[in-house]
Amino acid sequence: MGGIIQPRRMFLWSMAVIYLAAFVSLYVQIPGLYGNEGLLPARWQLKYSGKSLWEQLLSSPSLLWFGPQLGVDTHTAMELLCLLGAALSFAATLVESLRDSVVFFCLWALYLSMYQVGQVFLYFQWDNLLLETGFLCILVAPLTLLRGSRGVREHDHLTFWLTRWLLFRLMFASGVVKLMSRCPTWWGLTALTYHYETQCLPTSLAWFAHQLPVWWQKLSVVGTFVIEIVVPLLFFSPQRRLRIGAFYLQVLLQVLIILTGNYNFFNLLTLALCLSLLDDQHVNFWLRKADKISKNDSRLCSWLCYLLELAVWSLMIFGSVLCFDLKLDSTKKGITSKTAFTYHQFNQFLQTVTIPFIWIGVLSLTWEMVTAMFRCACVSGFLKRFWGTLQWSVFAAATAAMFTVSLVPYSYIEYDSHGKLWPGVRRAYDLVDRFQLVNSYGLFRRMTGVSGRPEVVIEGSNDAVSWTEIEFMYKPGNLSAPPAVVTPHQPRLDWQMWFAALGDQTQAPWFTSLMYRLLQGKRDVIELIQTDVSQYPFHQEPPAYLRAHRYRYWFTEPKADGSYPERWWRRVYDEEFYPTVHLGNTFLETMLTQYGLKDKSPPRRLPNTPVAKAVRWVRSQVRGVPAPVLIWTLIACSATLCLLHGLQSRNKHTERTAGTQKEAMTDQTANAPDSAPDTDGKSDEEQEAEAAEEEEEEEEEEEEDGGDCEDEVEDCEGEEKYTVGDDKEEEDGMETEEILEKRKF
Repeated sequence: MGGIIQPRRMFLWSMAVIYLAAFVSLYVQIPGLYGNEGLLPARWQLKYSGKSLWEQLLSSPSLLWFGPQLGVDTHTAMELLCLLGAALSFAATLVESLRDSVVFFCLWALYLSMYQVGQVFLYFQWDNLLLETGFLCILVAPLTLLRGSRGVREHDHLTFWLTRWLLFRLMFASGVVKLMSRCPTWWGLTALTYHYETQCLPTSLAWFAHQLPVWWQKLSVVGTFVIEIVVPLLFFSPQRRLRIGAFYLQVLLQVLIILTGNYNFFNLLTLALCLSLLDDQHVNFWLRKADKISKNDSRLCSWLCYLLELAVWSLMIFGSVLCFDLKLDSTKKGITSKTAFTYHQFNQFLQTVTIPFIWIGVLSLTWEMVTAMFRCACVSGFLKRFWGTLQWSVFAAATAAMFTVSLVPYSYIEYDSHGKLWPGVRRAYDLVDRFQLVNSYGLFRRMTGVSGRPEVVIEGSNDAVSWTEIEFMYKPGNLSAPPAVVTPHQPRLDWQMWFAALGDQTQAPWFTSLMYRLLQGKRDVIELIQTDVSQYPFHQEPPAYLRAHRYRYWFTEPKADGSYPERWWRRVYDEEFYPTVHLGNTFLETMLTQYGLKDKSPPRRLPNTPVAKAVRWVRSQVRGVPAPVLIWTLIACSATLCLLHGLQSRNKHTERTAGTQKEAMTDQTANAPDSAPDTDGKSDEEQEAEAAEEEEEEEEEEEEDGGDCEDEVEDCEGEEKYTVGDDKEEEDGMETEEILEKRKF
């Protein structure tokens, strides 16, 4: 694989942005979800016992245990940690030196602290994926703050490989679980005819995607299976163009998901992982930079590579046609498709490939280890070679350990293969499980809402006669309201309302707490429903009665004349979800007691320490601002500042280059005859132009993408020494001397 300097930098910058979105999104919801008067107060999860602080940290690793030392309660401590995470990640997006192993360790520890007390509102696969990817960033990122250099390291390919392995596990498992669940919609290739209207938070484009013909929806399911099950095997291909082709297919899938659904930072995180499939050569192609890799391959070798790639893509297309019986239907002007294999055959296939795929990973990892070790051996200087070999040993051991432990969640997709794992691997996984270092994944295992999208609608009243619906900001409710676009924000209450509608109210104990807090008129909880409290129908006085009903929702259809309908949704009444309750109601009190939601402790006084006052002041400044607006404002500010800084750095290099050229021209005018031709028969002006072009190319190559200052250019020169070698620099120097000699002549 080629150089990974630029993909690695892009990955670390993307992770800083994703951390920023995750912390800000969670921060705005902490009072309503985890505050002392929220739905599930976080302080209930931190029960102080007679154990020492170290023992409490081992049992539940969270920085929130240090709250009493800071003089703040659990609620304030959560807000403080989120603010620290947001500030640190925002700074990392602006300053490359802060995209450091130490900084990413802090970000990972902060988010893990939130996860430990997050309960049902924070137990999503994307939270697990963020923690796992965030831990890999600790290994991938340089030790800038301690080492003082951002130069390339010999083991960078090795640690960056772990992100590719994680991407493989994520995509392959997501495709496999759809078929292993035996869901009839996935096997019948009809899942997407329901998905767009039944997903948690669809976008407006989902309505249009839902109107596509059935044959196209079924063909899209086939494409999803191919991209998620077959294409991930190309992640470990020795042919770079196959990896790049796999990259674009993964990007296509993620972009389509982003356009039709609100999945917070999950798809952005997957796109960041996809950067591990790229190399410097392809990124330079994006940036229209000259390729620094010499092409010494013979014409025969190039043609053989092209034939191999053509064979791979042809085999993939042929296999798709064969497995899904794809045929052209001229009468319907479409493509017919059906699953041409059985569950037993697919299970046999999975049993056959699960272990070999592990060995493919082992071979790929071994290759990366050997090449990294070879690069260490080629470093000039005994001390540098010894230090590089020592670093390689440490990071190779860490990479091998992470890969070995990840085999446990990976093998969950096939029971027999999981049983073949060495028991020591499972014991090691149990030791690190509490830190969320590796996790199992599997998205959209079963398609819900086949008979209509279930949706819970809460109604309030002051006289138990006339009822008013309580409309949420993001989830479907109002038939005329268009689906919102909230990515990368995740409204966690809206998500849980979707899960609650899939079952009985007893399966969602937090829903009783929601009804109780709304009857009390708690502002923090109301802001989870409407950030602008004035839009809440009972903002002046809490409702005396509440109830909840379940409806079935569907997208509307275009009119017969092709025009669009006035409403986005249509619905029918299904059943009662939660009975009519009021404060002091027997049923409500029983449920609160049964689920342990009744707080019997006396009201707590707000801490008045300087830290607590500062946290409350920040809250007062952002209260009432919609979370998506706040997140995108911060991202836009960081992107704009990075762009301006990059343009400023480029202008400095341009001015420095122009100054160098001017000095060279002055020296030439003073030392060379006016009409003396060079040995090649070229004029002075032509020689000056060629020299200027060569100098510009050298400066552009020395500038690595996204450099922050002149020190970064020096680091990039160090990187060139490692990647290209000293011989290349000597040749460049000799060429420059020859040009100067020609000028003097």
